[in-house]
Amino acid sequence: MTIHAPERTSFAVRLDSVSKVYGTGESAVRALDNVSIAMPRGTFTAVMGPSGSGKSTFLHCAAALDRPTSGRVWLGDEERSGKKETALTEFRREHVGFVFQAYNLLGWLTVEENISLPLRLAGRTVDRDLVREVASVVELGVKLDQRPSQLSGGQQQRVALARALVTQPEVVFLDEPTGALDTRTARQVLQMLRQAVKRTGQTTVMVTHDPVAASFADSVVFLADGRLAGSMTAPSPAQIAERMTSLGEW
Repeated sequence: MTIHAPERTSFAVRLDSVSKVYGTGESAVRALDNVSIAMPRGTFTAVMGPSGSGKSTFLHCAAALDRPTSGRVWLGDEERSGKKETALTEFRREHVGFVFQAYNLLGWLTVEENISLPLRLAGRTVDRDLVREVASVVELGVKLDQRPSQLSGGQQQRVALARALVTQPEVVFLDEPTGALDTRTARQVLQMLRQAVKRTGQTTVMVTHDPVAASFADSVVFLADGRLAGSMTAPSPAQIAERMTSLGEW
């Protein structure tokens, strides 16, 4: 079975004047401040910024993991910011994939069972051909009956990415996906991710602090103090590092 990109729409992710405030009164913290951005379908976007710039809050609001205090969020053609939590949970299960720094694999399940877990949680039939296909897309290269403890860190992260792709989601969100990997393994995983994005047309949004990781994306969006602070198209690691220096990161 071939993995097909989701039906085309203009934008996979869109934020319209989104703000997120934690707390009230004098102790209130404005993590996002009137952020508006649209990410075209089939693109790979990296999000960067100094510590406390709002990167994680941006990801959580964009992925419908958290509700904005004001503004609206679209995933695909539908607004998600005003939906009830039950509807959001069902939507995320079917249409959104997540990959985090921690692999979050279940040690008592096989590789195949870890990859197919989102399908089973959604009550969908597990298509073993599809599981093998996503394993091929992420260049896993291990037996599907192995346990996570038998795999290297890079292999475990590939399993996590395959798990995120198996539902053929609208968008895959990655939060520091190579942060726990050594430099060589991180580069291999990023090269694989870049190829997977090209092969499947998968819209991907990655939060990272690493200029090298960000350079694998089509474009890099910068945040500072909860606000958009510019973007770059196909930049080099050196260009990204220079931009981050101007934002006060180094």
